[in-house]
Amino acid sequence: MESIVSVDWLFQHLHDPNLVVIDCRFELSDPNVGRQQYEQRHIPGAFYLDLNQDLSSPVQKHGGRHPLPHPETFAQKLENIGIHFNQTQIVAYDDSRFAFAARLWWLLRYFGHDRVAVLNGGWRAWQNAGYPISTEFPSPQTGQFTPQPRQDWVVDMEGVKARQSDPNAVIIDSRDADRYRGEREPIDPVAGHIPGAINFPWKEVSDQSNQLYPPQEQRKRWLAENIGENQEKIVYCGSGVTACVNLLSLHLAQLPNAKLYAGSWSDWCSYLESDKNQPNRGSPNPQRQRGKEG
Repeated sequence: MESIVSVDWLFQHLHDPNLVVIDCRFELSDPNVGRQQYEQRHIPGAFYLDLNQDLSSPVQKHGGRHPLPHPETFAQKLENIGIHFNQTQIVAYDDSRFAFAARLWWLLRYFGHDRVAVLNGGWRAWQNAGYPISTEFPSPQTGQFTPQPRQDWVVDMEGVKARQSDPNAVIIDSRDADRYRGEREPIDPVAGHIPGAINFPWKEVSDQSNQLYPPQEQRKRWLAENIGENQEKIVYCGSGVTACVNLLSLHLAQLPNAKLYAGSWSDWCSYLESDKNQPNRGSPNPQRQRGKEG
């Protein structure tokens, strides 16, 4: 299955018995909004998975604001919506330029299930196409999901530190440019970025109408900044969510060896004693400062 499907494709396959559609809408500023939007209107037959409750595990002292879900807990939730490991075709959508749909896309593949795609254009494109919407909730289903985590797809803080001076690795910050530069930090207690990281804002992966740029443009974006094809790419954001949009971009660009720092900046700065005497705040990387916000 391709990693991107159009709303036309989804409409044509909406009633396929082997297809599960998942609504991932969410608002970081108000965690209840996504579920409320789903309950009001959604793509017919779609189930809902919540970023905080379903796509993450409980927050601890370290590990970031959205730790990866526990494999067995996540598998049970997938089974309850009828997903069979590496058999069911899954389409994920949101209304936030893939911020949350890409998280589910990456999680499923990390746990070994490759038959997953994101809906290009998301909820907005589905509505604009005039396709049917629903207020009915699908009944619980029975599936079978045996997670097989690809452990080499993730790194922790120590793994990031080990790669900071490695010429065969690059650390990629996916946040907006002003957060990368430390000019604004609306969520975490420390502003700045991981020393040595370069900035590729996740919003550059799509346009403002929620359409992903074509794979050839995704590839051009990375290669234009001298990202090596075989270079190890460690991607992070604030909490390991929007970094998955860049991981989707790297996948579409056919650039291998991309990994997620799952705890991301929220994990990194949890180890800092303070921001006033801590060199890890970092100054803007002279290699690359991009102001484009998308």
